[in-house]
Amino acid sequence: MILLGVAISIAVVVAVGFYVSKRIEGDSSNFLVGGRMLPFWLVGGALMGAAVDTNATLGNTDLAFEFGFWAGAALPLGLALCLTITGIFFAKPMNRMGLTSFPDYYRLRFGRSVEVGASVLLAVAFCMLVAGNLVAGGFLFNYFLGMPYWLGVVLIAAIAVAYTGTGGLIADAYTAIIQMSLILIGAIGLLVWMTTTHGLDIAEGTGPLALGQLSDPAQGAVINWATLIALGIGDIVAIDFMARVFSAKSPEAARKACFTAAAGTVAICVPFGLVVLAAHSFMPAELDGPVLFVLLDQYAPIGLTVLVLCGLVGASMSTANGAILAISNVCVRNLGGVRRVHEPGKKDPLLKATRIAMVPMTLFSILFAVYVQQTGILLTLAFDLMLACLAVPFILGLVWRRGTTTAAVAAIGVGFVVRIVLFVMTPTMFGVENTILYIPNSLITASFDGWPTFIAFGAGLLTYVVVSLMTPPAPLRGLDIQVAQDVDDALDSTTVETETEPVLAG
Repeated sequence: MILLGVAISIAVVVAVGFYVSKRIEGDSSNFLVGGRMLPFWLVGGALMGAAVDTNATLGNTDLAFEFGFWAGAALPLGLALCLTITGIFFAKPMNRMGLTSFPDYYRLRFGRSVEVGASVLLAVAFCMLVAGNLVAGGFLFNYFLGMPYWLGVVLIAAIAVAYTGTGGLIADAYTAIIQMSLILIGAIGLLVWMTTTHGLDIAEGTGPLALGQLSDPAQGAVINWATLIALGIGDIVAIDFMARVFSAKSPEAARKACFTAAAGTVAICVPFGLVVLAAHSFMPAELDGPVLFVLLDQYAPIGLTVLVLCGLVGASMSTANGAILAISNVCVRNLGGVRRVHEPGKKDPLLKATRIAMVPMTLFSILFAVYVQQTGILLTLAFDLMLACLAVPFILGLVWRRGTTTAAVAAIGVGFVVRIVLFVMTPTMFGVENTILYIPNSLITASFDGWPTFIAFGAGLLTYVVVSLMTPPAPLRGLDIQVAQDVDDALDSTTVETETEPVLAG
């Protein structure tokens, strides 16, 4: 029953993805940014699909079950915060710029060197993000079907790439609507079932009103705030989020899509956390598998189990395919220098190259998922790195004209070094043992966990400001004279797109 239900849902999603792929029409703009003509509800669904992944569901439930509501909820709430901030401040100006990939902004604002550095960091971070979703798929097929973990990882990756490689962002947007509908119904259904059968009896000190989890370091407050900040601010520079912002048919549609996705992310993910906290009253403390899988397999009705699992598989594929698409675009366009061709009768090299690049990017993510079998932690680590390195040059580069290329390079370098050094010296990462790369030492203990997020971000911010003030300002790159006056109000800036390159507002 479970296998049949999941198989049917996958088949429907893949069929829809292939059906809408005809709208690509051989144009990389349609493939990568939906032709910049998608309505807000499609963009909102795609943004929600990028946020509501298995990192924010399985990671959320595992952390909530072990440490309390806020330890898990920090993941989806951080993503919802990011979408809200993006909607308020960045969706309109970024949509107006007419970019094809997010690192285009760094090239136009700071030059080629910053574009390359940002592209490498984004590609690595997003391979980690993809890996986290593949991990969840591997666990799911292993737990419920007895399939080898590595084979489940490969299967999820292959299905996601199959239809996205054909239909691009358009296929991702349409299939995300189906996937998010399934998981929303499943999340609400699971909450209703728990409430009516077992009740929402949550142990004292672990629920949403246990604010000590946000104020007391002994209860994980530093780690919880670090997670919220890493995702709430670091995720602003997410290449898959921005690709969807670029795809909206208007700046206002981009903004509405962000707010819609933020609300949807909270509506889907918070119920999962409440359900597993209530399940503490009848589930054993030691579990053989992710807590949500055990709950579904051993306690929930079969129909509800199938529905939730269909949603989880869909969420895993939705985030994985969008991220792989964005990574491939960055590697080909921003690192490889391949550009779009508009001439009638000529094939678009960017389209072909991006499709080819999806294969090695997927293989790299598969290897990472096999080596590091974590879900929510990989999501947080990815955007923790983005917070330390890229958030400051992006935000201040947009709103402060005084920032320079030298400052951006210095901030990226300092943020990266500080974050990596603190990472390898800290025995835990967001409450979980650091099994990725830890150098034993007597200087830093587990109590320091969470602080590296703030220290690395502060180091990057301080470096950017100080170096900007110490180096002579250079004219912004790619300026269009007609819109140069808008630089003093960057959040309302606009751009003019030419046949070959977007032009950044000054």
